[in-house]
Amino acid sequence: MSSKQIYQEVILDHCKKPRNWGKIDNPTHKAEGINPLCGDHIWVTMNVRDDTVDDIQYEGESCAICMASGSMMTTKIKGGSLVAASKLIDDFRALTTGALENTEEKTLGSLSIFSGIRDLPSRVKCAMLPWHTLTAAINSQGEVSTEGDHDPVPGSGTDK
Repeated sequence: MSSKQIYQEVILDHCKKPRNWGKIDNPTHKAEGINPLCGDHIWVTMNVRDDTVDDIQYEGESCAICMASGSMMTTKIKGGSLVAASKLIDDFRALTTGALENTEEKTLGSLSIFSGIRDLPSRVKCAMLPWHTLTAAINSQGEVSTEGDHDPVPGSGTDK
């Protein structure tokens, strides 16, 4: 099976059966994420206790790439520390924008299927939206967009 077929199967699986889908009542951390370019609009809610993500959920209206990215993100983050989450956010951003070395991709495990997306700047924003929203939730920012200062692909033509 080719890497493209694996990518498509994983995306479809997480899109049809998203993990950690929903909203936590009275979360300790929450944020709203918007990708105005394609219309993706999601929310991330989580409960953090003693620097550990006890629970994390996301929901919203988004494309398959964004939905799969959010689903995979929540499974990787749940039960881990905020420090580990921040490192994973940085590594995923580097992977999707082409700044991550091939040897480092192995540390991302199943998330490495998103490595090919770096060649599609508008889709990088779709894959990054859950991660931007997670960052906003961790930092109590409330709302974040994939445009302007938060553009994961500076110079893509929509960041100014």
